[in-house]
Amino acid sequence: MKEHAREEKKAAARRGSSRAEKDAAAERDVLAKIAEMPEADRVLAERIHEIIKTTAPDLAPKLWYGMPAYARDGKVVCHFQSAEKFKSRYATLGFSDQAALDDGTMWPTAYALKELTTADEQHISALVKKAVG
Repeated sequence: MKEHAREEKKAAARRGSSRAEKDAAAERDVLAKIAEMPEADRVLAERIHEIIKTTAPDLAPKLWYGMPAYARDGKVVCHFQSAEKFKSRYATLGFSDQAALDDGTMWPTAYALKELTTADEQHISALVKKAVG
């Protein structure tokens, strides 16, 4: 919650800046947070960031509760959670209810990540495309 409060303060301080300035500052914040992560999480987060930026360039990077997230119109569509921060054995790629992943009456909204293969990257790219559909 403290991280979220800091993020909100930063956002408030940026009011009055141009959209491009706000987006650039938010991306710098995300990349700085990724750089602080332990190597295993950092490698995953950097690759996820690249995949999302390439697959859905209209999603805006932002920090969400201290973790990298990607939003459309200010609403988070997907996010990365560090294993270290949440004391978990794996990192997570999650999708919010803003993601258009609906498939029947039940579908996954979070994926455990330990490493990324080429097939995993292709699957993530397809999920992101569908999410912003």
